[in-house]
Amino acid sequence: MFTWDSKQYVEFVNERTQPAVDLVSRIQLSSPAKIVDIGCGPGNSTYVLAERFPHADILGVDSSEDMIQTAQKTYPSLHFRKCDARTELSGLGNDFDIVFSNACIQWIPGHPVLIKSMMNMLRTGGVLAVQTPMNYDEPIHKIITAVTTSIRWKEKFPAPRVFYNLTPGEYYDLLSELTGTFTLWQTTYYHRMKSHNAIMEWYRGTGLRPYISVLQEKDRKIFESEIYDEVVKAYPVQKNGEIIFRFPRFFMLAEKPSL
Repeated sequence: MFTWDSKQYVEFVNERTQPAVDLVSRIQLSSPAKIVDIGCGPGNSTYVLAERFPHADILGVDSSEDMIQTAQKTYPSLHFRKCDARTELSGLGNDFDIVFSNACIQWIPGHPVLIKSMMNMLRTGGVLAVQTPMNYDEPIHKIITAVTTSIRWKEKFPAPRVFYNLTPGEYYDLLSELTGTFTLWQTTYYHRMKSHNAIMEWYRGTGLRPYISVLQEKDRKIFESEIYDEVVKAYPVQKNGEIIFRFPRFFMLAEKPSL
């Protein structure tokens, strides 16, 4: 299992945080008392929640010790703890007003069970708020798939990254079985990148990390060079020298019904 690098992740912290800001803005609860941020990473999304709900008791959890340490150092007034969302959510309690998760669940298998577990953490009338990337059809992911499964590299990656997201329709059916009050939407962000290498830097902190973390330095340089060459071909340069980096994200809001 690869480890996360919080320093690499926060290089594009503003862009990574914007979906959390947008999701929080859609939560209509006026004065939630207890909130959990699942997959809080370096704490940026937890801070967004704290800004929006300053009187709430907010806990940020993540499976990465490095992320938790960075979050606690960056936001010392907030509370964080290590927690593996695959197996330990039930230990957090079942009386939350908001269960929040920004760009985390795509790393966790078994979403029918996961979403139900997250809903079970809510009190009656509480809100589940989730954002997950859905950018599989974007050039960067097609490039990573093509290179990592090529004859040259596939033996290096016996356990390639798997996307655990369901389809929007599957999430609709799942939520409709759990509650009558939910909404789904998708937003495509058009990030402004200064260079093609900026796209590489972004993905060194996320989608490329499972691959580069298992390669020796010599192989890593060759592998990244192959990815970079394809990125240059796939992402045209705009008139001002910048590059448009499309990033579709899928959102869910659901209310816990009364029994």
